[in-house]
Amino acid sequence: MIASHDRSGWFGASDVGYIVGNWKTKSFADWWLVKLGVAENHFESIAMNAGTHWEHRVLDSLGLPMEFDRQILIPDLSLRVNLDGNTSDTIYECKTHGADKPFRCPKKYYQQVWAQLFAARETGLSCGAYGKIIDYGLVDEDYHNYFLPVDSDRRGETVVEYNGDFIENTFLPKLHHLHDCLQKGAWPE
Repeated sequence: MIASHDRSGWFGASDVGYIVGNWKTKSFADWWLVKLGVAENHFESIAMNAGTHWEHRVLDSLGLPMEFDRQILIPDLSLRVNLDGNTSDTIYECKTHGADKPFRCPKKYYQQVWAQLFAARETGLSCGAYGKIIDYGLVDEDYHNYFLPVDSDRRGETVVEYNGDFIENTFLPKLHHLHDCLQKGAWPE
């Protein structure tokens, strides 16, 4: 659970959708202004707060020797990656969702884990060839009481294999360009 809300000057793993997406949209423009430090975005919701408060407890329920909230910095790319959890050989990303529907892992979550694996490898963190997304289905009372026991029947796992092709041919070229633009305070073309 990373406390700082300042997202300026750095790109995170959860930003991959913007990095590799369409740079001509209003949502990209809003995001880029936050990265430049000329705008702020402090949007919060009950669901976001619940996810933040449940992530450590859900990962802890796996019963593994887990390190929480490791931050990886790669200044040459303006890349700041926050891991929800990691063991000696695996990174873990925790996602919460409503328990009334099955968890469907969107492409942006795969991309997030690929970026986390890239950052871990670049800095020498032992992380193996894959990461895991641990999902947890929240019921109504979980959104208001973060101290209830974790129900292992509502916990799922998606294994995400590293995608070197995406990193090398899609993510890194765009990240390099955005890093250069960020350093210059320029709008990306």
